[in-house]
Parts: sequence; C-alpha cells; structure tokens
Amino acid sequence: MDASWEQRIAEFWRTADDSDSAATLQAMQDLVAGRDDPDAVYEWASVHDFLGREADAVPLYRRALDAGLRPPRRQQAIVQLGSSLRNIGRPDEAVALLSAQQPDDVVGDAARAFLALALHDSGRTEEALRVALRALAATLPLYGRAVSAYADELPTGALPARD
Repeated sequence: MDASWEQRIAEFWRTADDSDSAATLQAMQDLVAGRDDPDAVYEWASVHDFLGREADAVPLYRRALDAGLRPPRRQQAIVQLGSSLRNIGRPDEAVALLSAQQPDDVVGDAARAFLALALHDSGRTEEALRVALRALAATLPLYGRAVSAYADELPTGALPARD
C-alpha cells in the first residue's frame, strides 16, 4: 500500500467540497490517475456518490468489489453501494446486498441503517422498523433487551434475528 497516496486520499476527504463538482471530480481524478487497482476504483466511485451521482457510482463500486477490494474499504463499498442502489430506485437490490452484512469495526452497524431505509422504500415498513430497532438496541446500555423484545414482536419477514 502506498502510504503517501493514502495520506493524499485522506486529505482529499477531509477537505472535500460538493459545491464545485467539476473541481472535486478533477481533484480525485488527479489522485487516481494511472491507477487501476480496486482502491482507486473505490475512491472514484465514492467521489461520484459524494457528488450525488449515484448512478455513476454503482457500476464503479461493483467493479472495485469484483476486483477484490479488501478491508477496510470493502465494508465501506458495500454500505455505499447499498445506499446508492436505494437512491437510484433499486431498493430491493439494496436489501439483498445489505441484509447479509454484519457490524464491524469499520462501519459499525451502518449496513443495518441503510437496510432499514431500503426496506422502507420497498414497502416493508414493519421489517424496516424491526431492523432499525434491533440495531439501536445493541447500543443501549439500558433498555436494549426491552427494545429487542419489542422489535421481535413486530411482524416478521425474511430477515433472521441477529444475535
């Protein structure tokens, strides 16, 4: 891994500005120029996503994942791909992708948050609420068990309960 490139990418995201799309795209293009590795493809997808160009980001995320994108970017790419699919009107694809994801140290339970949104957009509101409540319950020092129990009382769907 090129530490210098990683530092420049981190600096790009610290200062990223979506008010000037052309300049932001050019800045990322300069960073990924000459690279065709999964990390560069992921960053190129991410800048499109950041600028509200989710339809352009989706095939790029898939390309990065298919090319073997590794952690920690892999987890981020899956969450961002799911979110982008939802945003371009493909919530069922987002549900299929995000329902298999587990929380981790990189993205936490973000996949569950975006899964809940995709389920809602798919008209599966009870499942959406159940997923959101279960994710929330895991963060509650008090009442987590009660919130989980209430979530379990909601109508069930195809998604299994998480431990």
